[in-house]
Amino acid sequence: MSGVGERVHPIEYRYGCEELRRILSVQNLYKTMAWIEYLVVCAQEKRGLVPKGTSEALRRSLDEFSIDAVFEEERITRHDIMALINVLARKMGELGEWLHIGLTSEDLRDTAKMVVIKDSMKIIKRKLLNLLEKLADLAEKYMNLPCVARTHGIHANVYLFGRKFAVFAEEFLRHWERIQDLEKRLYVGKISGAVGIHTGLGELGEEIEAEVLSELGLKPDRSAVQIISRDILAELFLLFANISSSLDKLATEIRNLQRTEIAEVEEEFIETQIGSTAMPHKRNPIAAENVSSLAKILRSLTIAALENIITWHERDLTNSGAERILIPEAFLILDEQLDKMIRILSRLKVDTDKVRENLNMTKGLIFSEILANALALKGYGRARAYMLVRELAMKAHETKETFIDLVLSNHIFRQHFKEEELKQLFEPEPHLAVAKKMIRETINKVRAIKALAAI
Repeated sequence: MSGVGERVHPIEYRYGCEELRRILSVQNLYKTMAWIEYLVVCAQEKRGLVPKGTSEALRRSLDEFSIDAVFEEERITRHDIMALINVLARKMGELGEWLHIGLTSEDLRDTAKMVVIKDSMKIIKRKLLNLLEKLADLAEKYMNLPCVARTHGIHANVYLFGRKFAVFAEEFLRHWERIQDLEKRLYVGKISGAVGIHTGLGELGEEIEAEVLSELGLKPDRSAVQIISRDILAELFLLFANISSSLDKLATEIRNLQRTEIAEVEEEFIETQIGSTAMPHKRNPIAAENVSSLAKILRSLTIAALENIITWHERDLTNSGAERILIPEAFLILDEQLDKMIRILSRLKVDTDKVRENLNMTKGLIFSEILANALALKGYGRARAYMLVRELAMKAHETKETFIDLVLSNHIFRQHFKEEELKQLFEPEPHLAVAKKMIRETINKVRAIKALAAI
């Protein structure tokens, strides 16, 4: 295809970085399968199973590898792996007869998929660490900025703006831990023949499998039949959907905070950017909206991934077509979401004046829990204190009187508190010590992981 206008799928031209597209490309998948065939031949030649020189002949064939030739051959064979073997063998002369001994198609295809996934995961992990670092930086930057917390969309309690970012950092730290745990099971391959039990080469085949997979950074899947067990891949896609949903959650928070009525944050809006063809004033959170939009697709992919677990007996082909779509889509969508969120956070504008204005919007009502607890601890009792504060809060709502004035003039509060004590209860800072400690703990965890990770 010569231009963007001739492409069909957005991941061909719009989503995902070039580095990841290269890894996930059909060209790279076929080269990886050919390389696995070469490693197997090397191991077999070392053990005298194929003539000397077979591996060298195959290596020369790899140097001249053409995916177009494979596709042309597939029109004849109607089998992609047989087409690959035929193309490689033709350039090897008589030694081409010795390819693919003891192997089946999925030994190449499934193992190559796992190599591609392993290489792709390095990019995802690197960007997840970058995202964590951005969240930690913002948590630190705004850890001394009091704000209002909202529950059900309604002003609830005093909070810290930095805590918003720390909470998301904790969520993505859990995703980091999930990746570490999954990787113990994920990176497997198979070079075990037609139904996975080495009927072709027996125990020598097991030895060759272990050697080749070790060189690829994989372990043998001892539950493999003709294919690797698909519960392993389903777990990967479920994790991706989980991470994607957290990115959606973060994007939704940013979108809500950018609403005109709140206006505490704003995505970067460059000088030449257009928000609407009709309304010249519009500055929309389109990057965050895109993150949320892509999450819908990534979550939907998990259905096919789970259905791929089920196959007839030792294998059928019902997983194959779905995975040709699933693997590149899942990786490129998540990659795009991570890239966009990293850019959003890197250039996020926070209007600290608006944050403070919103904090004071209800004129002290958000301190109701603090007041009720303080009065209860003076010996008044929790239930009575709650009802008294509620009565004053409802009166403030209905009469538009200032809540703090109602509290200061209430005889019960005046009996239990000095005026300066009451005014102090309406100050944010004394109530935020634990929140600051929690933020600092999160920042330290992120930076410790960043220091240890070598990606």
